[in-house]
Amino acid sequence: MNPGDLLDLDITDVAHGGVFIARHEGRVVFVSDAVPGERVRVRLTETAKSSFWRGAVVEVLDASPHRRSHVWAAADVEIDPDRRPGGADFGHIALAYQRELKLQVLRDALERFGGLELPSVAIRGARPLLSEQGEVVAEEPADATGWRTRVSLHVDGDGRVGPYAARSHRVIEVEELPLATAEIQRAARALSAPSGRVDLVQPADGRVRIVPRPEASTAVRAGSGRRGGGPRRGTPQRAGGDAAAHEIITEDVDGRSFRLDAGGFWQVHRLAAHTLTRTVADLLADADGVDPEAHHLDLYGGVGLFAATLGTLGGPATRITTVESDPRATEHAGENLADWVGVRAETARADRFLARLHAQASAAERGRLGRGVTLLDPPRAGAGREVVDAVAALAPASVVYVACDPVALARDVGAFRERGYGVRRIEAFDLFPHSHHVEAVALLQREP
Repeated sequence: MNPGDLLDLDITDVAHGGVFIARHEGRVVFVSDAVPGERVRVRLTETAKSSFWRGAVVEVLDASPHRRSHVWAAADVEIDPDRRPGGADFGHIALAYQRELKLQVLRDALERFGGLELPSVAIRGARPLLSEQGEVVAEEPADATGWRTRVSLHVDGDGRVGPYAARSHRVIEVEELPLATAEIQRAARALSAPSGRVDLVQPADGRVRIVPRPEASTAVRAGSGRRGGGPRRGTPQRAGGDAAAHEIITEDVDGRSFRLDAGGFWQVHRLAAHTLTRTVADLLADADGVDPEAHHLDLYGGVGLFAATLGTLGGPATRITTVESDPRATEHAGENLADWVGVRAETARADRFLARLHAQASAAERGRLGRGVTLLDPPRAGAGREVVDAVAALAPASVVYVACDPVALARDVGAFRERGYGVRRIEAFDLFPHSHHVEAVALLQREP
């Protein structure tokens, strides 16, 4: 069969990456815009591989009770697959069932790649922001829309502005961006820019910044693997976009301000930084806490978000080294963490920093590292075996791993388990509603 051919298929399961599983004559077919339990008509899009094909639903023959009208009308199944924008691949599924599917993918990954069964793990939405009196100050709306404070759009050679169609580089003009804040949507409707990518960024002050990414530099960033809304940390910026990308903005998290570049990395969901830092703090508080006499590491540290969490738990003299490959982010981290006299911000790749630390650390220093916490917040590809082995060789008392990809998390957790670390808790959050992405925070501790 060839691309464009139609098949009637039964959808049996969900797969990692926002697609669903069907079979045709023994061959796996990965299908977008489906729901497990449905019978659908599928237009094939990729048939070159012998092991699997890909396709998209063009008609629902027997609908799941979990199917809903798509939260983004432009991406509804009634629209031709070539004209559906990407970025909301679960938007046709009831929100509660989206989370069930994400939990299934997470559990499957942990079992298959990490050798770990965690039946008690659940997936929750973003944690609400509470006042000192316990009143809700901000929370995710019931329909889980309007949460994106960072959006990347594209401009083609004909001046069309919009997201890419799913699994393509074809720009789709849309009238709305329902996952984005109202301010981002207004800015997007008035947008005009030269060919390339344009990032829309809404920091804590509420004013939307427009950061152009000229065409010659977008190819590198498009495949960076960093989760949503901004380039991977350490990605070089094209000179033409420097002024806008390097404008300093401020984000607020639980009463603390963080300075960063408008073009730098920050969490996309408006409540994500709050949710993740509170979760890290809770996990460590329920474990052994943060020893103020130890040496703690914050790897892939960005502008110091999690280092600040470690410092808050340990106190003003807590010794923390935050490591980040982007020198601009490192500079901001130094400023953001100035309240802690024991904090040092280093510009380095995590693997190279760890190699140098192994070569230079004294016995006393190794002892302090062994009583400390090592926190990792790597890109979507994960930390990898080399970094895991280097961290484990330092033997920190606790490892906290913040992950945006279930498979990468599972592989790295499995590697830590091989090196003598047990998983104490995993907390999972739906910080990308209506997409397949899931965020997780794992606490690992050295086995006695």
